[in-house]
Amino acid sequence: MRHTDENSAAAAVTEPAAQTTADATVAFVPGQLKVDRTLRLPSITFCMAQHVQSGRVFCGGSDFGLHHFDPAAEKLETAPLSESRHGSYVTGLVNAGGTLVSGGYDRSLIWWNAESGEQTRRIESAHTRWIRSLAISADGSAVASVGDDMRTRLWDAATGECRLTLEGYEEKTPHGYPSMLYAVAFSADGKLLATGDRTGKVLVREVTSGEIVQSLETPVMYTWDPRARRHSIGGIRSVAFSADGTQLAVGGMGAVGNIDHLEGKSRIEVFSLTSGERVHEIEDSKYKGLVERMQFSADGTWLLAAGGDHGGFVSVWSMQTGKLLVQEKVGNHIHDFDLLSDTSLVTVGHDHASLITLAAADPSVEQPEAEQAES
Repeated sequence: MRHTDENSAAAAVTEPAAQTTADATVAFVPGQLKVDRTLRLPSITFCMAQHVQSGRVFCGGSDFGLHHFDPAAEKLETAPLSESRHGSYVTGLVNAGGTLVSGGYDRSLIWWNAESGEQTRRIESAHTRWIRSLAISADGSAVASVGDDMRTRLWDAATGECRLTLEGYEEKTPHGYPSMLYAVAFSADGKLLATGDRTGKVLVREVTSGEIVQSLETPVMYTWDPRARRHSIGGIRSVAFSADGTQLAVGGMGAVGNIDHLEGKSRIEVFSLTSGERVHEIEDSKYKGLVERMQFSADGTWLLAAGGDHGGFVSVWSMQTGKLLVQEKVGNHIHDFDLLSDTSLVTVGHDHASLITLAAADPSVEQPEAEQAES
């Protein structure tokens, strides 16, 4: 999940489309995006989880509860999971082997039976301040949570036991105001965990020991207004490992002039985890705002990113060149998505979900190229 304090935007799901190619060794590369269907959501939606066991998508947001819908249904409609709710915004949601785990601004973690809506476990003070995001290991055994207490906690998904509490971030920004720990992600093999904060600091840790194996800085993603409002905006809102674990993408927003609006260029920095060097530095001036969620393709050749300002966007970037492959405006500001296959995804945001299909580029149509800087 990738929650911001600002209003955001819409979402999507679709059945994986079949890909045929004369050469099966040629990887699929998106060149077109199409919003097939949209669904009105009951609240501002900050997080989602695909529940593959039932084929449904679950999401949480500003009404403190969880809702679900069937993306394959002829008529898209949402239903509440339960009358039980968090005590504040739901900002993180993962599927742990069929059981849902949610986190929120009430500082609690809740385990849910996705079929009955029953709460099977509740940890009231999982963090001492707002929980910002959750991540789940690929094998479903571990849940990671980050919060405004600037701590990362690793939980046993089956028992709810806290395995590790990790520190390493300053509680205050360089200007003396509270910092925030927004982003968290596991590597595909479950051995590494990356987190990112408000000031642009990334820590990559070994999951078993908690040892820091890489520390990265993205200072452009932190903007401080010393005059009009005396507060900062931006920060790292998303992190994503490549499938082979050799690269880490860090998403946020570039420098902001008017801090009352998300007018900064959407920004992505991609690093080599071996050397710590920046591989790509991408800024997009066409669709501005925060990069709330990212995911690499399975072969690592492209990166899917989504977010927004008061509108939403989905963009696909080549990881070979750092250049734009395709992008599209999608409803309102997007907070979360799930890539269901190389050719389909679902996004959730301010008040909509969207079902989106990705297709290969039409060779007869010139593809867009966003303004960007490459390191």
